[in-house]
Amino acid sequence: MDNLLAVVLFAISSSITPGPNNVLVLTSGVNFGVRRSMPLLIGISVGFATMLLLVGFGFGQLFVLFPSLQLFIKCVGVVYLVYLAWLIAKSNTDMQSITRAKPLTFMNGALFQWVNGKAWVVASGAIVAFTNAGDAYLSQNVLIALVFLVIAFPCVGVWLIFGTLLKKTLQTQKHRRCFNYIMATLLLASVLSVCGELVHDMWAAIEHL
Repeated sequence: MDNLLAVVLFAISSSITPGPNNVLVLTSGVNFGVRRSMPLLIGISVGFATMLLLVGFGFGQLFVLFPSLQLFIKCVGVVYLVYLAWLIAKSNTDMQSITRAKPLTFMNGALFQWVNGKAWVVASGAIVAFTNAGDAYLSQNVLIALVFLVIAFPCVGVWLIFGTLLKKTLQTQKHRRCFNYIMATLLLASVLSVCGELVHDMWAAIEHL
């Protein structure tokens, strides 16, 4: 995959930035520590990678039936990811912990992905932005899922450390704003190569008219 670096950057920025998954892990880390929170962390990582594969297979069938559809969806996906970066930059995520009687399980983390709005946005955006219709689509889809599986574990896992070491620091407006700006910048950087591909594809389409 030519834009593997862009996929890695996107995986890092989307996995480590504040969101429902990270709030769950942060909360579990604060209340139960790293060891007891591991099933939740593994469930989130495996569950999201599985979600990526299933979402990708669905898009693949559409691209086979309507090859020109991918260009349109990719444009919409890039616009939405830019909007997501703006939301991250302006985010004021509430980092307050929620007391629970026992830690969430592997299945809790895996199944939560299907009701996680950010997970749907990231999964759809990744498949649309970083795959191309054709024989290589399946291998691209699997590679993206593997990248997210490898990247998500340490990036989401960082929030376990945040729960014990950086919770108070991240609650201050100044530090949270700085962190969000950095992550939003990484998210924008991850779609630059895709924007270049879009320009190339649209220019090629115009030449064939």
